[in-house]
Amino acid sequence: MAGATPALVIFDCDGVLVDSEPLSLATLTAGLNRIGVPIDLETVRNRFAGTSMVSIMGHIERDYGISAPEGFVDAVKAETLATFDRELKAMPGVAAAIRGLDLPVCVASSSDPVRLRHSLTLTGLLDLFSGHVFSSTQVARGKPFPDLFLFAAEQMGEAPASCLVIEDSVPGVTAAVAAGMRVVGFTGGGHWNHDRAGTDLLRAGAETVFSDYLNLSKVITD
Repeated sequence: MAGATPALVIFDCDGVLVDSEPLSLATLTAGLNRIGVPIDLETVRNRFAGTSMVSIMGHIERDYGISAPEGFVDAVKAETLATFDRELKAMPGVAAAIRGLDLPVCVASSSDPVRLRHSLTLTGLLDLFSGHVFSSTQVARGKPFPDLFLFAAEQMGEAPASCLVIEDSVPGVTAAVAAGMRVVGFTGGGHWNHDRAGTDLLRAGAETVFSDYLNLSKVITD
C-alpha cells in the first residue's frame, strides 16, 4: 500500500546503486556492432537497459538473425569489467542514504554474480547489504518477469506486499509490479539524462520517481 513503511527495500544495482549503465551499454553497443548488428546506443538503452545478457542475445538472434560467435558474451563481460575498473562510480549520496535507513535492505539485479559483486566491491557498497545480494542467474526468468524479486523477498523472509523496490528500468518496474510489490523509479543515473521525470517508469507502474538520494527516506515513507 502506498505510504506504508516497507519491511524490506530491494535495490536494483546497475543504474540505481552504481552509475554503470552508460559504461556497460556503450561497451555492449560496440560489441554488437563488431559482430554486424546494426544497432545504436539509444536503441540499446531503450530496449536492453535492465535486462540480462541471456535475454539480450536472445532478442538479437530473433530480431536481427545474428548469433553471437563463441566467446562473444564473455568478451563483452570482460571489457565491461575493465571499463568499470577505470571509471565506475557509486551514485552520489547512495551509501549515506542506505546507512540512514532503519530498514532491512538487499540487492536484486539482472547482472551475473561476478559483475554484481565486482561493481559493489569497487564502489564500496557491498558491505552495506550484509551478503544479501541476489542475481537473475538464481531464478528461471529474469526481469521483466517477477521471479527475481519474489526470490529476494523469500530469501529475506518478507511478503511481496511488504517490499519496496528501487528501479531504474522499465523491465525492472514491470517485474516489481508483477511481483505485487511497491516500486519507485530512480532517474539519477547518467542514462536518464534524457528524461529525469521518468515518464516511461511511471507509465510502467512506478508510484513516483526521484533522482537524488537525499530524498530516499521521504520517497520510501510518503
